[in-house]
Amino acid sequence: MRSVGALVLLLALVGCSAAEPKGSEASTVAAPVSGCQVFPADNWWRADISDLPVHERSAAWLSRMSPASDLHPDFGPSYGEGPYGIPITVVDSEHRKVRVRFQYADESDRVRYPLGRDTRIEGGRGSDGDRHAIIVDEDRCRLYETWATRKRDGRWRAGSGAVWSLRSNDLRPDGWTSADAAGLPILPGLLRWRDVRDDTIDHAIRFTTDETSTHHLWPARHDAGSHESRSYPPMGARFRLDPDFDTGGYGTYARRVIRALQTYGLVLADNGSPWYFQGEQHRAWPEQLIEDLKQIPADAFVAVDTSGLQVDPDSAAVR
Repeated sequence: MRSVGALVLLLALVGCSAAEPKGSEASTVAAPVSGCQVFPADNWWRADISDLPVHERSAAWLSRMSPASDLHPDFGPSYGEGPYGIPITVVDSEHRKVRVRFQYADESDRVRYPLGRDTRIEGGRGSDGDRHAIIVDEDRCRLYETWATRKRDGRWRAGSGAVWSLRSNDLRPDGWTSADAAGLPILPGLLRWRDVRDDTIDHAIRFTTDETSTHHLWPARHDAGSHESRSYPPMGARFRLDPDFDTGGYGTYARRVIRALQTYGLVLADNGSPWYFQGEQHRAWPEQLIEDLKQIPADAFVAVDTSGLQVDPDSAAVR
């Protein structure tokens, strides 16, 4: 899906506070993952974009993104094969850490990673897909992510790997990838079942499209497109659902996701099928919710200009 990927291993989510997805004081506290905040309250992933101006290139970008499509939730039940989505692994600080050999070592965090027999890998270890691994060290609130994760001849290997402190807004060096082509963490952009169930969605959601530019927008750090023209969408572009979108006919859970798409939006994070958006792997995803989300049209979105949120180009903190 990308020319470069990145490594992070993380989480299993636990406990979310009951917060309104928009406008409440409680919504300024990130839903915890095994007791860890998913980055600080002022992090870009959790910025309310409902009042931001439309980006001047919105129409051009959308014209390159299969605007006649509908959204496609890239998670949920997979009949006969168990649920699909991106799994999260939670470990403690005593978990054994191993060396990982990276294909893109120059842009990877070359530290030891808490990979092991308990590590859950997207699609399974025999998959020929992205094989993301997301791991959260619940004691240190540290996030590890890897792309193209595999174990061969007794050694762990990956396309790339990245590590974050979940307590910090620090970004990767500009130009570096991560487990995502955009050089961003995957965890904060996953739709999580507990957040939907408890009505506590407080962040933007990661999605993909097939044709992207060779540019990226803050806080993205990397791009993997093939088009120099800025009329193609860049990594880090953020899209907002029409605030007047008619939710008639949608179920309660779907309306919660729709409200989040109007408040926090979608983030272009990788190359892939147009308008596929990602969630955690979880057995509880309701079939009706997945079907409802497939009815949201792409042409109900606009790209917004998030540049006014920037405090520091090397930080994901927002004004």
